[in-house]
Amino acid sequence: MMNAHMKRREFFKTSTLAGTGLALGAGGLATRAFAEVDGKPAILGGKPVVTQGFPSWPVYDETEEKALLSTLHSGHWFRGSGANVGRFEDAYSKLTGAKHCLATSCGTSALFTALGALDVGPGDEVIIPPYTFVATYNAVVLNYALPIFADSDLETFQIDPKKIGAAVTPQTRAIVPVHLGGSVADLDSILAIGEKQKVPVVEDACQAHLAEWKGRKVGTWGRAGCFSFQASKNLNSGEGGALLTNDDDFASVCYNFHNQGRARQSTGYSFAYSGSRGSNLRLSEFQAGILLAQMTRLEAQARQRSSNAEYLTSILKDIEGIMPAKMYANCTRNAYHLYMFRFLKDRFDGLERGKFLQALQKEGVPCSSGYEPLNKDKYVQALTQSRHYRKLYTEAELKHWTERNSCPQNDQLCSQAVWLTQNMLLGPRSSMDQIADAIRRIRKNAPEIARG
Repeated sequence: MMNAHMKRREFFKTSTLAGTGLALGAGGLATRAFAEVDGKPAILGGKPVVTQGFPSWPVYDETEEKALLSTLHSGHWFRGSGANVGRFEDAYSKLTGAKHCLATSCGTSALFTALGALDVGPGDEVIIPPYTFVATYNAVVLNYALPIFADSDLETFQIDPKKIGAAVTPQTRAIVPVHLGGSVADLDSILAIGEKQKVPVVEDACQAHLAEWKGRKVGTWGRAGCFSFQASKNLNSGEGGALLTNDDDFASVCYNFHNQGRARQSTGYSFAYSGSRGSNLRLSEFQAGILLAQMTRLEAQARQRSSNAEYLTSILKDIEGIMPAKMYANCTRNAYHLYMFRFLKDRFDGLERGKFLQALQKEGVPCSSGYEPLNKDKYVQALTQSRHYRKLYTEAELKHWTERNSCPQNDQLCSQAVWLTQNMLLGPRSSMDQIADAIRRIRKNAPEIARG
Protein backbone atom coordinates (compact mmCIF):
# COMPACT_ATOMS: atom_id res chain seq x y z
CA MET A 1 0.00 0.00 0.00
CA MET A 2 1.31 3.46 -0.93
CA ASN A 3 1.95 6.15 1.69
CA ALA A 4 -0.27 9.23 1.78
CA HIS A 5 2.53 11.44 0.49
CA MET A 6 6.23 11.46 -0.16
CA LYS A 7 8.73 14.02 1.11
CA ARG A 8 11.41 15.33 -1.21
CA ARG A 9 14.21 13.66 0.74
CA GLU A 10 12.41 10.30 0.58
CA PHE A 11 11.91 10.70 -3.17
CA PHE A 12 15.59 11.38 -3.80
CA LYS A 13 16.52 8.50 -1.51
CA THR A 14 14.30 6.22 -3.61
CA SER A 15 15.79 7.57 -6.84
CA THR A 16 19.30 6.98 -5.51
CA LEU A 17 18.44 3.32 -4.96
CA ALA A 18 18.01 3.02 -8.72
CA GLY A 19 21.73 3.55 -9.16
CA THR A 20 22.44 0.99 -6.46
CA GLY A 21 20.29 -1.57 -8.27
CA LEU A 22 22.16 -0.98 -11.51
CA ALA A 23 25.49 -1.36 -9.74
CA LEU A 24 24.62 -4.94 -8.84
CA GLY A 25 25.30 -5.94 -12.43
CA ALA A 26 23.53 -8.49 -14.58
CA GLY A 27 24.75 -11.45 -12.56
CA GLY A 28 23.50 -10.10 -9.24
CA LEU A 29 20.09 -9.24 -10.64
CA ALA A 30 19.74 -12.57 -12.38
CA THR A 31 20.53 -14.47 -9.18
CA ARG A 32 17.96 -12.49 -7.20
CA ALA A 33 15.31 -12.87 -9.91
CA PHE A 34 15.84 -16.63 -10.08
CA ALA A 35 15.43 -16.98 -6.32
CA GLU A 36 12.23 -14.88 -6.27
CA VAL A 37 10.59 -16.69 -9.18
CA ASP A 38 11.26 -20.06 -7.56
CA GLY A 39 9.57 -18.97 -4.34
CA LYS A 40 6.02 -19.76 -3.34
CA PRO A 41 3.48 -17.16 -4.61
CA ALA A 42 2.33 -14.72 -1.93
CA ILE A 43 -1.31 -15.50 -2.75
CA LEU A 44 -0.54 -19.09 -1.67
CA GLY A 45 1.24 -18.04 1.51
CA GLY A 46 4.73 -17.20 0.23
CA LYS A 47 6.77 -14.06 0.82
CA PRO A 48 5.94 -11.16 -1.55
CA VAL A 49 8.48 -10.41 -4.26
CA VAL A 50 8.35 -6.64 -3.73
CA THR A 51 10.58 -5.79 -0.80
CA GLN A 52 9.85 -2.05 -0.63
CA GLY A 53 6.86 0.09 -1.55
CA PHE A 54 6.55 2.16 -4.68
CA PRO A 55 6.87 5.97 -4.60
CA SER A 56 3.69 7.77 -3.55
CA TRP A 57 2.14 10.73 -5.32
CA PRO A 58 2.22 13.72 -5.35
CA VAL A 59 5.84 14.70 -4.85
CA TYR A 60 6.21 18.12 -3.26
CA ASP A 61 8.47 20.20 -1.05
CA GLU A 62 8.95 23.78 0.10
CA THR A 63 8.63 24.99 -3.52
CA GLU A 64 4.88 24.29 -3.48
CA GLU A 65 4.56 25.62 0.08
CA LYS A 66 6.22 28.90 -0.92
CA ALA A 67 3.97 29.21 -3.98
CA LEU A 68 0.81 28.76 -1.91
CA LEU A 69 1.86 31.16 0.83
CA SER A 70 3.02 33.76 -1.66
CA THR A 71 -0.38 33.69 -3.36
CA LEU A 72 -2.18 33.74 -0.01
CA HIS A 73 -0.32 36.82 1.21
CA SER A 74 -0.63 38.62 -2.13
CA GLY A 75 -4.38 38.91 -1.69
CA HIS A 76 -4.81 38.22 -5.42
CA TRP A 77 -6.51 34.83 -5.61
CA PHE A 78 -8.35 35.34 -8.92
CA ARG A 79 -6.77 35.37 -12.39
CA GLY A 80 -8.35 38.76 -13.10
CA SER A 81 -6.05 40.46 -10.59
CA GLY A 82 -3.28 37.92 -9.99
CA ALA A 83 -0.26 37.01 -12.10
CA ASN A 84 0.15 33.24 -11.53
CA VAL A 85 -2.33 32.02 -14.16
CA GLY A 86 -0.82 34.21 -16.84
CA ARG A 87 2.68 33.10 -15.86
CA PHE A 88 1.64 29.47 -16.06
CA GLU A 89 -0.03 29.95 -19.45
CA ASP A 90 3.15 31.55 -20.79
CA ALA A 91 5.33 28.78 -19.34
CA TYR A 92 3.14 25.96 -20.65
CA SER A 93 2.95 27.56 -24.09
CA LYS A 94 6.73 27.75 -24.19
CA LEU A 95 7.11 24.17 -22.93
CA THR A 96 4.75 22.72 -25.53
CA GLY A 97 5.52 25.05 -28.44
CA ALA A 98 1.87 26.15 -28.68
CA LYS A 99 1.00 29.70 -29.70
CA HIS A 100 -1.75 30.00 -27.09
CA CYS A 101 -2.46 28.35 -23.74
CA LEU A 102 -5.69 28.86 -21.83
CA ALA A 103 -5.73 27.58 -18.25
CA THR A 104 -9.03 26.05 -17.13
CA SER A 105 -10.52 24.65 -13.94
CA CYS A 106 -10.00 21.03 -15.04
CA GLY A 107 -9.40 18.81 -18.07
CA THR A 108 -13.14 18.33 -18.55
CA SER A 109 -13.50 22.13 -18.64
CA ALA A 110 -10.82 22.32 -21.33
CA LEU A 111 -12.70 19.77 -23.46
CA PHE A 112 -16.03 21.49 -22.81
CA THR A 113 -14.50 24.83 -23.77
CA ALA A 114 -13.03 23.46 -27.01
CA LEU A 115 -16.32 21.88 -28.08
CA GLY A 116 -18.27 24.92 -26.96
CA ALA A 117 -16.01 27.20 -28.98
CA LEU A 118 -16.61 24.94 -31.99
CA ASP A 119 -20.34 25.52 -31.40
CA VAL A 120 -21.04 21.81 -30.96
CA GLY A 121 -24.70 21.31 -30.10
CA PRO A 122 -27.91 19.34 -30.66
CA GLY A 123 -27.90 17.38 -33.91
CA ASP A 124 -24.10 17.26 -34.07
CA GLU A 125 -21.93 14.14 -33.70
CA VAL A 126 -18.52 13.93 -32.06
CA ILE A 127 -16.29 10.91 -32.61
CA ILE A 128 -14.53 9.60 -29.49
CA PRO A 129 -12.86 6.33 -28.40
CA PRO A 130 -14.62 3.82 -26.14
CA TYR A 131 -11.40 3.30 -24.17
CA THR A 132 -11.19 6.55 -22.24
CA PHE A 133 -12.21 8.25 -19.01
CA VAL A 134 -15.88 9.26 -18.93
CA ALA A 135 -14.94 12.98 -19.11
CA THR A 136 -14.38 12.67 -22.87
CA TYR A 137 -17.98 11.49 -23.20
CA ASN A 138 -19.36 14.02 -20.70
CA ALA A 139 -17.89 16.96 -22.62
CA VAL A 140 -19.90 15.86 -25.66
CA VAL A 141 -23.24 15.26 -23.94
CA LEU A 142 -22.98 18.51 -21.97
CA ASN A 143 -23.36 20.10 -25.40
CA TYR A 144 -26.32 17.79 -26.22
CA ALA A 145 -24.46 16.26 -29.17
CA LEU A 146 -24.24 12.55 -29.93
CA PRO A 147 -20.98 10.80 -28.94
CA ILE A 148 -19.99 8.30 -31.64
CA PHE A 149 -17.60 5.57 -30.49
CA ALA A 150 -14.86 4.45 -32.91
CA ASP A 151 -13.30 1.12 -31.92
CA SER A 152 -9.87 0.65 -30.31
CA ASP A 153 -6.63 -0.61 -31.78
CA LEU A 154 -5.96 -3.69 -29.66
CA GLU A 155 -2.16 -3.47 -29.77
CA THR A 156 -1.72 0.24 -28.94
CA PHE A 157 -4.81 0.80 -26.70
CA GLN A 158 -5.51 3.91 -28.84
CA ILE A 159 -8.47 4.78 -31.06
CA ASP A 160 -8.32 2.95 -34.40
CA PRO A 161 -8.12 5.57 -37.20
CA LYS A 162 -9.56 3.08 -39.70
CA LYS A 163 -12.77 3.09 -37.65
CA ILE A 164 -12.86 6.90 -37.47
CA GLY A 165 -13.19 7.31 -41.22
CA ALA A 166 -16.12 4.91 -41.32
CA ALA A 167 -17.85 6.80 -38.48
CA VAL A 168 -17.81 10.23 -40.13
CA THR A 169 -21.20 11.51 -41.38
CA PRO A 170 -22.46 14.92 -42.53
CA GLN A 171 -23.39 15.55 -38.88
CA THR A 172 -19.84 15.02 -37.57
CA ARG A 173 -18.70 18.25 -35.91
CA ALA A 174 -15.47 17.13 -34.25
CA ILE A 175 -13.06 14.21 -33.85
CA VAL A 176 -11.62 13.78 -30.35
CA PRO A 177 -8.78 11.23 -30.22
CA VAL A 178 -7.41 10.46 -26.74
CA HIS A 179 -3.68 10.01 -26.20
CA LEU A 180 -4.43 7.22 -23.76
CA GLY A 181 -2.00 6.53 -20.94
CA GLY A 182 0.49 9.10 -22.23
CA SER A 183 1.12 7.34 -25.54
CA VAL A 184 -0.03 9.00 -28.77
CA ALA A 185 -2.90 8.14 -31.11
CA ASP A 186 -2.10 7.87 -34.84
CA LEU A 187 -2.19 11.61 -35.49
CA ASP A 188 -1.08 11.44 -39.12
CA SER A 189 -4.05 9.28 -40.06
CA ILE A 190 -6.52 11.12 -37.84
CA LEU A 191 -5.53 14.59 -39.03
CA ALA A 192 -5.71 13.42 -42.63
CA ILE A 193 -9.30 12.24 -42.05
CA GLY A 194 -10.17 15.54 -40.41
CA GLU A 195 -8.69 17.54 -43.27
CA LYS A 196 -10.40 15.44 -45.93
CA GLN A 197 -13.79 15.59 -44.22
CA LYS A 198 -13.42 19.24 -43.11
CA VAL A 199 -13.86 18.20 -39.48
CA PRO A 200 -11.72 19.78 -36.71
CA VAL A 201 -9.62 17.53 -34.48
CA VAL A 202 -9.52 18.20 -30.74
CA GLU A 203 -6.76 16.23 -29.00
CA ASP A 204 -7.66 14.87 -25.58
CA ALA A 205 -4.14 14.94 -24.16
CA CYS A 206 -5.30 14.90 -20.54
CA GLN A 207 -2.93 11.98 -19.77
CA ALA A 208 -0.12 12.98 -22.10
CA HIS A 209 1.97 15.83 -20.68
CA LEU A 210 5.24 16.14 -22.69
CA ALA A 211 4.30 13.32 -25.09
CA GLU A 212 5.45 13.86 -28.67
CA TRP A 213 4.54 12.93 -32.23
CA LYS A 214 7.42 13.30 -34.68
CA GLY A 215 9.31 15.31 -32.09
CA ARG A 216 6.49 17.84 -31.59
CA LYS A 217 4.41 18.02 -28.43
CA VAL A 218 0.91 16.59 -28.50
CA GLY A 219 -1.89 19.07 -28.06
CA THR A 220 -0.40 21.29 -30.76
CA TRP A 221 -1.47 19.29 -33.82
CA GLY A 222 -5.25 19.68 -33.92
CA ARG A 223 -7.49 22.74 -33.66
CA ALA A 224 -7.03 22.38 -29.92
CA GLY A 225 -5.32 20.16 -27.36
CA CYS A 226 -6.74 19.60 -23.87
CA PHE A 227 -4.83 18.68 -20.70
CA SER A 228 -5.76 17.72 -17.16
CA PHE A 229 -3.86 18.57 -13.97
CA GLN A 230 -6.06 16.45 -11.70
CA ALA A 231 -4.43 14.82 -8.69
CA SER A 232 -3.33 11.62 -10.45
CA LYS A 233 -1.80 13.36 -13.46
CA ASN A 234 1.91 13.70 -14.20
CA LEU A 235 1.55 17.48 -13.83
CA ASN A 236 -0.72 17.98 -10.85
CA SER A 237 -2.51 20.76 -9.01
CA GLY A 238 -5.30 18.65 -7.50
CA GLU A 239 -7.70 19.98 -10.12
CA GLY A 240 -6.91 22.06 -13.18
CA GLY A 241 -6.60 21.94 -16.94
CA ALA A 242 -5.37 23.73 -20.04
CA LEU A 243 -6.32 24.19 -23.67
CA LEU A 244 -3.67 24.73 -26.34
CA THR A 245 -4.23 26.13 -29.82
CA ASN A 246 -2.27 27.78 -32.61
CA ASP A 247 -5.36 29.54 -33.99
CA ASP A 248 -5.60 33.21 -32.89
CA ASP A 249 -9.33 33.56 -33.48
CA PHE A 250 -10.15 30.23 -31.87
CA ALA A 251 -8.06 31.19 -28.82
CA SER A 252 -10.16 34.33 -28.37
CA VAL A 253 -13.43 32.42 -28.64
CA CYS A 254 -12.20 29.86 -26.10
CA TYR A 255 -11.18 32.58 -23.65
CA ASN A 256 -14.59 34.23 -23.92
CA PHE A 257 -16.39 30.90 -23.49
CA HIS A 258 -14.48 29.98 -20.30
CA ASN A 259 -14.93 33.51 -18.88
CA GLN A 260 -18.74 33.85 -18.92
CA GLY A 261 -18.68 35.24 -22.45
CA ARG A 262 -16.41 38.14 -21.50
CA ALA A 263 -13.41 38.95 -23.65
CA ARG A 264 -9.86 39.13 -22.31
CA GLN A 265 -9.85 42.91 -22.69
CA SER A 266 -12.83 43.39 -20.38
CA THR A 267 -11.90 45.09 -17.10
CA GLY A 268 -13.67 45.76 -13.84
CA TYR A 269 -17.43 45.90 -14.27
CA SER A 270 -17.41 46.57 -18.00
CA PHE A 271 -19.83 43.80 -19.00
CA ALA A 272 -19.26 43.33 -22.73
CA TYR A 273 -20.14 39.83 -23.90
CA SER A 274 -19.57 37.88 -27.11
CA GLY A 275 -20.96 34.64 -28.49
CA SER A 276 -24.23 33.16 -27.28
CA ARG A 277 -23.15 31.12 -24.23
CA GLY A 278 -20.31 30.64 -21.78
CA SER A 279 -19.39 29.51 -18.31
CA ASN A 280 -16.93 30.10 -15.48
CA LEU A 281 -14.19 27.55 -16.17
CA ARG A 282 -11.21 29.58 -14.91
CA LEU A 283 -8.16 28.27 -13.07
CA SER A 284 -7.41 29.80 -9.68
CA GLU A 285 -4.21 31.60 -8.73
CA PHE A 286 -3.48 28.95 -6.08
CA GLN A 287 -3.64 26.13 -8.61
CA ALA A 288 -1.46 28.03 -11.07
CA GLY A 289 1.14 28.59 -8.36
CA ILE A 290 1.27 24.87 -7.59
CA LEU A 291 1.58 24.05 -11.31
CA LEU A 292 4.54 26.41 -11.70
CA ALA A 293 6.19 24.68 -8.75
CA GLN A 294 5.42 21.19 -10.07
CA MET A 295 6.85 22.11 -13.47
CA THR A 296 10.31 22.51 -11.91
CA ARG A 297 10.60 18.71 -11.65
CA LEU A 298 8.34 17.66 -14.55
CA GLU A 299 11.09 16.92 -17.08
CA ALA A 300 13.24 14.93 -14.64
CA GLN A 301 10.25 12.84 -13.60
CA ALA A 302 9.32 12.24 -17.24
CA ARG A 303 12.81 10.98 -18.02
CA GLN A 304 12.70 8.64 -15.01
CA ARG A 305 9.35 7.20 -16.11
CA SER A 306 10.54 6.68 -19.66
CA SER A 307 13.74 4.98 -18.59
CA ASN A 308 11.94 2.59 -16.27
CA ALA A 309 9.07 1.94 -18.68
CA GLU A 310 11.39 1.12 -21.57
CA TYR A 311 13.37 -1.23 -19.34
CA LEU A 312 10.19 -2.86 -18.02
CA THR A 313 8.97 -3.44 -21.57
CA SER A 314 12.29 -5.04 -22.50
CA ILE A 315 11.85 -7.69 -19.80
CA LEU A 316 8.07 -8.16 -19.87
CA LYS A 317 7.89 -8.76 -23.62
CA ASP A 318 9.83 -12.00 -23.11
CA ILE A 319 7.20 -13.37 -20.71
CA GLU A 320 4.74 -15.45 -22.71
CA GLY A 321 1.21 -14.13 -22.32
CA ILE A 322 2.23 -10.57 -21.42
CA MET A 323 1.81 -8.04 -24.25
CA PRO A 324 3.04 -4.51 -23.43
CA ALA A 325 1.12 -1.80 -25.27
CA LYS A 326 2.82 -0.90 -28.53
CA MET A 327 3.46 2.63 -29.76
CA TYR A 328 2.98 3.97 -33.26
CA ALA A 329 6.28 4.55 -35.07
CA ASN A 330 5.84 8.35 -35.03
CA CYS A 331 5.28 8.47 -31.27
CA THR A 332 8.70 9.87 -30.40
CA ARG A 333 7.91 10.31 -26.70
CA ASN A 334 5.48 8.47 -24.47
CA ALA A 335 4.50 10.34 -21.30
CA TYR A 336 3.70 7.07 -19.45
CA HIS A 337 0.84 8.30 -17.31
CA LEU A 338 0.01 4.60 -17.31
CA TYR A 339 2.07 1.52 -18.01
CA MET A 340 -0.34 -0.80 -19.84
CA PHE A 341 -0.13 -4.38 -21.01
CA ARG A 342 -2.49 -7.15 -22.06
CA PHE A 343 -2.78 -10.39 -20.09
CA LEU A 344 -3.50 -13.47 -22.23
CA LYS A 345 -5.00 -16.05 -19.90
CA ASP A 346 -4.57 -18.95 -22.31
CA ARG A 347 -0.80 -18.52 -21.92
CA PHE A 348 -1.22 -18.68 -18.15
CA ASP A 349 -2.96 -22.07 -18.16
CA GLY A 350 -6.39 -20.43 -18.22
CA LEU A 351 -5.80 -18.28 -15.12
CA GLU A 352 -8.51 -15.61 -15.05
CA ARG A 353 -7.36 -11.99 -15.20
CA GLY A 354 -9.11 -11.19 -11.91
CA LYS A 355 -7.13 -13.92 -10.16
CA PHE A 356 -3.94 -12.73 -11.87
CA LEU A 357 -4.53 -9.21 -10.54
CA GLN A 358 -5.12 -10.53 -7.04
CA ALA A 359 -1.93 -12.57 -7.18
CA LEU A 360 0.07 -9.61 -8.48
CA GLN A 361 -1.29 -7.35 -5.74
CA LYS A 362 -0.35 -9.96 -3.11
CA GLU A 363 3.20 -9.84 -4.48
CA GLY A 364 3.23 -6.13 -3.60
CA VAL A 365 2.53 -4.77 -7.09
CA PRO A 366 -0.42 -2.31 -7.16
CA CYS A 367 -2.37 -2.89 -10.38
CA SER A 368 -5.84 -2.66 -11.89
CA SER A 369 -7.89 -3.85 -14.84
CA GLY A 370 -8.32 -0.34 -16.25
CA TYR A 371 -11.41 0.86 -18.08
CA GLU A 372 -14.57 -1.10 -18.75
CA PRO A 373 -16.23 -0.67 -22.18
CA LEU A 374 -17.53 2.90 -21.93
CA ASN A 375 -19.93 2.45 -24.85
CA LYS A 376 -21.69 -0.35 -22.94
CA ASP A 377 -21.83 1.35 -19.55
CA LYS A 378 -25.32 1.87 -18.09
CA TYR A 379 -24.48 5.53 -17.60
CA VAL A 380 -23.90 5.92 -21.34
CA GLN A 381 -26.75 3.67 -22.44
CA ALA A 382 -29.14 5.76 -20.32
CA LEU A 383 -28.68 8.54 -22.87
CA THR A 384 -31.42 6.97 -24.99
CA GLN A 385 -33.84 7.49 -22.09
CA SER A 386 -32.84 11.07 -21.32
CA ARG A 387 -35.90 13.30 -21.64
CA HIS A 388 -33.70 16.01 -23.19
CA TYR A 389 -32.28 13.70 -25.82
CA ARG A 390 -35.71 12.25 -26.55
CA LYS A 391 -36.87 15.77 -27.34
CA LEU A 392 -33.88 16.41 -29.60
CA TYR A 393 -33.61 13.06 -31.39
CA THR A 394 -36.22 10.65 -32.71
CA GLU A 395 -36.57 7.14 -31.32
CA ALA A 396 -35.20 5.79 -34.60
CA GLU A 397 -32.15 8.08 -34.37
CA LEU A 398 -31.39 6.94 -30.81
CA LYS A 399 -31.83 3.29 -31.75
CA HIS A 400 -29.47 3.76 -34.70
CA TRP A 401 -26.98 5.49 -32.36
CA THR A 402 -26.94 2.41 -30.12
CA GLU A 403 -26.40 0.10 -33.10
CA ARG A 404 -23.51 2.23 -34.43
CA ASN A 405 -21.59 2.04 -31.18
CA SER A 406 -20.51 -1.61 -31.30
CA CYS A 407 -16.76 -1.88 -30.56
CA PRO A 408 -15.68 -5.56 -30.49
CA GLN A 409 -11.95 -4.85 -30.43
CA ASN A 410 -12.43 -2.65 -27.38
CA ASP A 411 -14.45 -5.39 -25.67
CA GLN A 412 -11.47 -7.70 -26.05
CA LEU A 413 -9.04 -5.03 -24.88
CA CYS A 414 -11.08 -4.34 -21.75
CA SER A 415 -11.06 -8.06 -20.91
CA GLN A 416 -7.26 -8.29 -21.13
CA ALA A 417 -5.86 -4.92 -19.98
CA VAL A 418 -3.67 -4.45 -16.91
CA TRP A 419 -2.55 -1.04 -15.65
CA LEU A 420 0.32 0.18 -13.50
CA THR A 421 0.22 3.85 -12.48
CA GLN A 422 2.81 6.50 -13.31
CA ASN A 423 4.19 6.91 -9.77
CA MET A 424 5.39 3.30 -9.85
CA LEU A 425 7.79 4.26 -12.64
CA LEU A 426 9.49 6.84 -10.42
CA GLY A 427 11.15 4.17 -8.27
CA PRO A 428 14.49 2.39 -8.74
CA ARG A 429 15.13 0.02 -11.61
CA SER A 430 15.19 -2.86 -9.14
CA SER A 431 11.46 -2.31 -8.67
CA MET A 432 10.95 -2.98 -12.37
CA ASP A 433 12.81 -6.27 -11.97
CA GLN A 434 10.56 -7.16 -9.05
CA ILE A 435 7.42 -6.48 -11.10
CA ALA A 436 8.70 -8.86 -13.76
CA ASP A 437 9.73 -11.41 -11.14
CA ALA A 438 6.26 -11.32 -9.62
CA ILE A 439 4.66 -11.98 -13.01
CA ARG A 440 7.08 -14.82 -13.78
CA ARG A 441 6.32 -16.41 -10.43
CA ILE A 442 2.57 -16.19 -11.04
CA ARG A 443 2.93 -17.71 -14.49
CA LYS A 444 5.05 -20.56 -13.17
CA ASN A 445 2.43 -21.35 -10.53
CA ALA A 446 -0.67 -20.43 -12.54
CA PRO A 447 -2.45 -23.84 -12.31
CA GLU A 448 -2.12 -23.94 -8.52
CA ILE A 449 -3.21 -20.30 -8.18
CA ALA A 450 -6.25 -20.98 -10.37
CA ARG A 451 -7.26 -23.84 -8.07
CA GLY A 452 -6.65 -21.83 -4.91
